[in-house]
Amino acid sequence: MTNSVFDKKDFPNIKNSNKIWERSLGLIPNGTQTLAKGPSQFSEGVAPKYLAKGKGAKVVDVDGNEYVDYNMGIGPIILGYCHEKIDQAIRLQLEKGISFSLMHPLEVELAELMRDSIPNAEAIRFSKTGCDVTSAAVRLARAFTSRDKVLCCGYHGWHDWYISVTSRNAGIPKSTLDLTDTFKYNQIETVLKRLDSDTACVILEPLSFEKEKDGFLAKLKDICESNGTLLIFDEMWTGFRCAVGGAQEFTGVRSDLNLFSKAMANGMPISAITGRKDVMELLEDEVFFFTTFGGETLSLAASIACIKFIRENSVLQHIHQLGKVLTEGVEKILMELSIDFVNIAGYPFRTILNFKSCGNDSFAMKTLVQQELIRRGILWSGFHNLCYAHRLEDIELLLGAYKEIFPLLKEAVDSGNINAYLKGKTIQPVF
Repeated sequence: MTNSVFDKKDFPNIKNSNKIWERSLGLIPNGTQTLAKGPSQFSEGVAPKYLAKGKGAKVVDVDGNEYVDYNMGIGPIILGYCHEKIDQAIRLQLEKGISFSLMHPLEVELAELMRDSIPNAEAIRFSKTGCDVTSAAVRLARAFTSRDKVLCCGYHGWHDWYISVTSRNAGIPKSTLDLTDTFKYNQIETVLKRLDSDTACVILEPLSFEKEKDGFLAKLKDICESNGTLLIFDEMWTGFRCAVGGAQEFTGVRSDLNLFSKAMANGMPISAITGRKDVMELLEDEVFFFTTFGGETLSLAASIACIKFIRENSVLQHIHQLGKVLTEGVEKILMELSIDFVNIAGYPFRTILNFKSCGNDSFAMKTLVQQELIRRGILWSGFHNLCYAHRLEDIELLLGAYKEIFPLLKEAVDSGNINAYLKGKTIQPVF
């Protein structure tokens, strides 16, 4: 039977999800194209594995169960699933063609729109994925500075230069690992300790779940400028979400290169590298970064429609307002229940629930919360990625669910055996 988002009695029937999953085993490594969407990040045996469709802020799985979605495609869905303006732009372009043998005017139109929307976007190049442009930015920085080393903070994709510093670094030459180092957000001393005369760039997610403090980004900019190092903002999560002009507009700090994807096209695959003309002009001859699908027109049309809609409507104001209601609501519930092992962190446009282990498994805590949210028709993997289609009643539904679930979580923590409360397997760490 199809579950509505208001059915709080039973877990969803996921028979078809499991059948499809069985077909993937041994055929698709890890069973998924995107780790954050795979079964390791959801309660095995409880959560659906495959979605069939979505509309607005709701999705329906292959068994017909409906959920209010707080993952939003792991970030790209900024307006909502099947947004009419975006879909119309795609349909109109589809009738004319997808990829061509020469350039298409939409490339120039989108570049002009981004130049007019984003600070410091003096030149723009398009690609398909976030790690395409993060890697292009690192190559550009190395070419511009004639240096090799990279300092990074946050997640930047699967390419060698970044993934070498993680636990999933098999197949990466040690020489590559030796050229990349990490630093801690808001801890300027960790930057100073690692920055040297061979540092080509500092790349980071400018805003994450930890609030910026003590003018960290401005200090970072000054340090990079003094050292002849390029500052790169990886804006996969902040671009067209924290502000139309991204983190540069939101914080007032100007980076040398800015990288975008996710929310810039409401789900269509596209990314962009923007920044200083004197750096970007190396893409003319010295630095090679060209792709067959960089000018694919459906994504270009979707991005133009998406950015224009965000600019012309109160999209981000709506998301920020809902995020504020959600954050304050969660904090109030936690305070009333005297729960100190859970907190909500981040900015209104994107928040996360953090679980402190306090002698118990934080992943088990997260799994229990996710399990009970799924029972109540809410798809969640720790984050609250809000979109324009979310309404106040969706936030109230989520807060009502938390009001019921947090006492159960407290009971499980107090028992010392959270696993006894789980109906499925525990969520696994990525790294």
